[in-house]
Amino acid sequence: MGKSLVIVESPAKAKTINKFLGRDFVVLASIGHIKDLPKSKLGIEIEKDFEPRYEVIKGKANTIKELKKASRSAERIYLAPDPDREGEAIAWHIAEEVDKKHEKTYRVLFNEITERAVKDAIAHPGALDRNKFEAQQARRVLDRLVGYQVSPILWDKVRMGLSAGRVQSVAVRLVCDREREIQAFVPVEYWSLTALLEELSSKAVFAAKLAKKGGKKIELNNGDEAGAVLKDLEGAVYTVAEVEAKEVKRNPAAPFTTSKLQQESSRKLGFTAKKTMMLAQQLYEGVDIGEEGPVGLISYMRTDSTRISTEAVEGARAFILDKWGQGYLPAKANIYKSRKKAQDAHEAIRPTYFKYPPEAVKQRLSKDQFRLYQMIWNRFIACQMSPALIDQTRVQIEAREYTFNASGSTVKFPGFMAVYVEGRDTEEEEAAAQLPPLKKGDTVGLKELTPAQHFTQPPPRFTEATLVKELEEKGIGRPSTYAAILSTIQDREYVTKEKTQFKPTELGFLVTDMLIISFPEILDVEFTAHMEEELDLIEEGKVPWRRAMQEFYDPFKDSLEKARKDMKNVKAEETPTDILCEKCSKMMVIKWGRKGKFLACSGYPECKNTKDFTIDEHGKVTAVARVAEITTTPCPKCGKLMAVKSGRFGKFLACSDYPACKTTLPYSTGIPCPNDDGGTLVERRTKKGRVFFSCSNYPKCDYATWELPKND
Repeated sequence: MGKSLVIVESPAKAKTINKFLGRDFVVLASIGHIKDLPKSKLGIEIEKDFEPRYEVIKGKANTIKELKKASRSAERIYLAPDPDREGEAIAWHIAEEVDKKHEKTYRVLFNEITERAVKDAIAHPGALDRNKFEAQQARRVLDRLVGYQVSPILWDKVRMGLSAGRVQSVAVRLVCDREREIQAFVPVEYWSLTALLEELSSKAVFAAKLAKKGGKKIELNNGDEAGAVLKDLEGAVYTVAEVEAKEVKRNPAAPFTTSKLQQESSRKLGFTAKKTMMLAQQLYEGVDIGEEGPVGLISYMRTDSTRISTEAVEGARAFILDKWGQGYLPAKANIYKSRKKAQDAHEAIRPTYFKYPPEAVKQRLSKDQFRLYQMIWNRFIACQMSPALIDQTRVQIEAREYTFNASGSTVKFPGFMAVYVEGRDTEEEEAAAQLPPLKKGDTVGLKELTPAQHFTQPPPRFTEATLVKELEEKGIGRPSTYAAILSTIQDREYVTKEKTQFKPTELGFLVTDMLIISFPEILDVEFTAHMEEELDLIEEGKVPWRRAMQEFYDPFKDSLEKARKDMKNVKAEETPTDILCEKCSKMMVIKWGRKGKFLACSGYPECKNTKDFTIDEHGKVTAVARVAEITTTPCPKCGKLMAVKSGRFGKFLACSDYPACKTTLPYSTGIPCPNDDGGTLVERRTKKGRVFFSCSNYPKCDYATWELPKND
């Protein structure tokens, strides 16, 4: 009997699976996709019913050669890429190369890389899923049609290197729309009144806030109104009018879906969606934990389902009973409903083995792998635990015709909260202070009555967590695409991240506004969500993929032709000013450049003088001198101080005596490199312009991170 060949997409996954299958199997990796649409051209024959023309990806010829060679002697070929649309496309393209007639090719799917799951999949193989492959192909074709046909228009009208995307452009629009809400927001003044009260027998102090006057809600709009209430309350007696005490249950959160994992990882760990998915992929495919070799520690990480297998539930319940006892274990397993449009093909993200709690494998994981694994573990264990019991007390205190409210809570039984509590998107009080014993009719003493001025706040900018949440709620993209979307909109310089919040750039606003005018459907949130539903219907076999492409392309083609003619040409725009060029005495004009608007001499190219400028509320343009920021760092060559400059790849230090001295240095954050005692973290940029931080002693130390460093 000949050996069977198993083909996966990742070497790490191949290594983990290989130890389960024994000598009768050979496990090889395709290392991702082996074919794709060509980079240099559209690659879709629109007139031939949108036929895609795939090419072997550069560098994959040897991989294909190796797979073909192994397949010739194999009795069976099991294609085991990830169990989603992308994995199906990889499997389909591999099959085309190694077994076009599918005579000995089988598709195997597993939600976790454990011995039981892998052997069960091999024992019950299926066929390649054409519908799933065509759904992936439809997405690829859609994205190529938009990206490769709209982007060149932006190159012509705005600048080279820009891109438009069917989903990325809508994500940028959400950020721009939110920023405009913030810009248009007009703060409204309001006041609060807080009474610091004392329970007379115990001398315990607590706070209560003014809520009503004459039994009706009171609003204080300015300081005069607050002052009037203060005057009314002079000498008033404060009496407890009502005490309401009740026990409330707080239920645990559902186990992680992909989007929830990305949101919570952003809130609790400060990880980007891209970093979260990279770490989750490593934990899924297998981490070397010692004698047992590589072990897949979590189930498949691309899912929008909260479903859990019976075996996993039973394992969690046994673990809870053993560690915390009967009181922490509900009588029946907790069941969670997936959201309405969830695919439900895979389970929720969960640990695969209960014999590997986070602390047991901590020494074998990187710091970030451990933190993510611990969060996934804790969330899953907590989801099968008993509710927390919380004693809540609400007290109403009357003083003349005014009512003050005080509330307090104490955790009576922690339940799941002993293990995990879900993070919040905004700063909230997790629990109110505990109130002293109070009963109706008690008189309490007033220690202080404090008015405070407030202003209503604009909606917050999106963070990674809240933007992922918004994309999911509006049906834009899919869990597997969120990380790529968030990375792309930053790489293209359409948005920047200030601390943890997304802010659109001037370029982001400009491109978004131009696309809304020329391609209203592409930039429409509901239309984009509808296209995602179409892709789901293709996967379900309910809509032919070519028909869906045609229905999309007919109106899109008309928009393309109109945009090529009518979209404004920002490159060619020059706004006259009354500012004189001091070098050649010609007038300066406002032009659009790589970093936004700037002043340029109208005598260009003979005169290349440029300046920054400001515009006041009356529209007056004023030139602004570019003043270099001088540091305290001496030039290593001439001893003069270094200045901060900005170049193509971000900030750098240059000698202040330039051009006499042309010495440059990387721009340092001043934060020590965690991997090198003598190095500091310096700011650098990728070729695409994205900022990252690396050790000043590179290449001796190759530490690098996308995250904003913190000097702890």
